Amino acid sequence: MLGTVARWLRALGYDTLYPRQTEDSALRQVAIHEDRVLVTRDRRLALLARPRACLITAEGLDEQLAELLAALDLAADEERWLSRCLDCNTPLTPRDRDDLRGRVPDHVLATYPIFSECPGCGKVYWPGSHADRMLERLRRLRGGRGPG
Repeated sequence: MLGTVARWLRALGYDTLYPRQTEDSALRQVAIHEDRVLVTRDRRLALLARPRACLITAEGLDEQLAELLAALDLAADEERWLSRCLDCNTPLTPRDRDDLRGRVPDHVLATYPIFSECPGCGKVYWPGSHADRMLERLRRLRGGRGPG
């Protein structure tokens, strides 16, 4: 129910699991055993997982993220931002552009000096306009919270 929020937590640099079709009791056990916070919109699940739960009540994505940032007092350390794969959660590894020939478009190799790769799924990242828009949104969501 909060898959997009999970991706944005990864964009913020947080180790974020997003299990699908999992029983509530199993989610609670993962939160306990892995020292994780269970972020949910399900009031019953939040009560079951207390104190390892954060109930999100907002409807829109920006409001959900703002609620989460405030509730968990998450650090706003920009050095962590865009350091994890948005799809599989693995920390990204810096890559030399010459190693990526044939894997990304030539104009991207010629335009961007910095690349990262996910060792988990192989996805390649670079600081293009999409990343710029994501960073701007994260800064806006952080608002007046100041540096992490």
